[in-house]
Amino acid sequence: MEKFMKMGGLLFLLLGVVPLALGGGHDYGQALTKSILFFEAQRSGYLPGNQRVKWRGNSGLLDGKASGVDLVGGYYDAGDNVKFGLPMAFTVTMMSWSILEYGSQMSSSGELGHAMDAVKWGTDYLIKAHPQPHVLYGEVGDGNTDHYCWQRPEDMTTSRSAYRIDQNNPGSDLAGETAAAMAAASIVFRRANPAYSRELLTHAHQLFDFADKYRGKYDSSISVAQKYYRSVSGYADELLWAAAWLYKATNQEYYLNYLGENGDALGGTGWAMTEFGWDVKYAGVQTLVAKLLMGGKAGEHSSVFGKYQEKAEMFMCSCMGKGYHNVQRTPGGLIYQQRWNNLQFVTSASFLLTVYSDYLTSARKDLRCSTGSVAPSELLAFAKSQVDYVLGDNPRATSYMVGYGNNYPQQVHHRGSSIVSVKVNPSFVSCRGGYATWFSRKASDPNLLTGAIVGGPDAYDNFADHRDNYEQTEPATYNNAPLLGVLARLHGGHSGLNQLLPVEIPHVAKPIAVQPKPKASPTASAAPIAIDQKATASWVANGKTYYRYSAVVTNKSGKTMKNLNLWVSKLYGPLWGLTKNVNGGSYGFPTWVSSLPAGKSIEFVYIHSAPIADVSVSSYTLA
Repeated sequence: MEKFMKMGGLLFLLLGVVPLALGGGHDYGQALTKSILFFEAQRSGYLPGNQRVKWRGNSGLLDGKASGVDLVGGYYDAGDNVKFGLPMAFTVTMMSWSILEYGSQMSSSGELGHAMDAVKWGTDYLIKAHPQPHVLYGEVGDGNTDHYCWQRPEDMTTSRSAYRIDQNNPGSDLAGETAAAMAAASIVFRRANPAYSRELLTHAHQLFDFADKYRGKYDSSISVAQKYYRSVSGYADELLWAAAWLYKATNQEYYLNYLGENGDALGGTGWAMTEFGWDVKYAGVQTLVAKLLMGGKAGEHSSVFGKYQEKAEMFMCSCMGKGYHNVQRTPGGLIYQQRWNNLQFVTSASFLLTVYSDYLTSARKDLRCSTGSVAPSELLAFAKSQVDYVLGDNPRATSYMVGYGNNYPQQVHHRGSSIVSVKVNPSFVSCRGGYATWFSRKASDPNLLTGAIVGGPDAYDNFADHRDNYEQTEPATYNNAPLLGVLARLHGGHSGLNQLLPVEIPHVAKPIAVQPKPKASPTASAAPIAIDQKATASWVANGKTYYRYSAVVTNKSGKTMKNLNLWVSKLYGPLWGLTKNVNGGSYGFPTWVSSLPAGKSIEFVYIHSAPIADVSVSSYTLA
């Protein structure tokens, strides 16, 4: 975020009740695809072989080295080249929550694999950032020096100092949010990658213990974050938020009791909020606890959990203009909290309204507001109206998602997007030269930042599409993260499942007819297909030996092969060069290959700290 970032105000905003701007006809499936694609443009580190945003290159490859730790990877938060831990962790939490609620809808639209990849890109980094139980790195790069320069991430010459919290320099809000992210993501990967899920859960337990035992605000320990992501709300909300996610991930009574016994002291039962975001988590944890209560999980804490639910419902009512203290709206009907990156609060509120609508539907209840009873369908309709506004149903007829619709921002406040791709012109772009040549350029961005949700319009629906208008044209990862779930829900409809029950990420049963891989050889064959595997590299990181394996699939049939499906098991890391199907371990041709002629081969690679994976043929057709 450029200059000074707003932090969640704890005061109510006064009401401005106007008619809803309901719209229709949007392609929510396309919007979902694009919104996930944005995260690939924000990647730091070594980009994978299946990277779809081709104008980006590797960056930040020495991150953490000066501190003796590997901090390569993760996400840049917005239009700059800094990795801020608090918003990154919140982004991961919200992407995970989106998947947990609406994974089946994502699966039906073919986006579940991409969404899980986006989560894992974040959690892989967060694991690295937590090298010891009570040590967590919360920032790489310095906002002051970074904002002095306008450079592609691939050209960075700015400081890449790493900043951490520990027992002597605590940060309960940062550690708590990271624990929440790890716990939520552990549920996402529980079926698809059990070993990885367990690893995430171990980190989540340790981080919660760290956050709870050594209390303090992270920006007191990492003071360079204060101008950009100051923790105004403190850490009490993150402690409850983390406990709620750990209970969802483990069903351990300790975390349920923590929510019940600390709800009053930490504000979960007291604060009635009108916003939800990377700083203020109260509305989120209140929604989660309300779900537990409606699902019969409260146990002896029903009375306390009822207070959480009251505050959750006050949030919903205030968003809809049906409470005592209502959120302001623009004349066009958009939720309005602040002039700087207002859309972050629109997408997060829309998510909570959407999930709460489905919780109420499952519980066969209505929302109780001061103006009367509100049906679950009304909550969903209002969330839809907010998303439709973002996608173009607004007084300016402007889509605030880059690349969606016909009229969207062309001069995004984003270094990588606004400077010619290093793939097109590798000539070095200097720190100040970038401002002179590219920042001040009054023309469309050379690289399309597909799917990015920018800051959005002001209180009167006005918007100025200028690169220096960072309050309105800068995107952020946490703008997009909650939107994934809402778009999946709007595109896929209701799953038909009771969303008060435990959610399983969709997984199609393993095919019955599977050609086993011979035990004595790393080559699996199911004539007329040959699969040859070999290790091509190895290295040691964090005490583990990792291997890069290459697998070559050859068509020996004499005919053109189509619709190939491979089954890959005993895989404990990322794979590139194949397209993951909706059924967990099944893979098909990569997107750029539609068929495999006779005698031709394709290669895919994967990395993990284990022996060669089992690869077998599930099905194919010959033309």
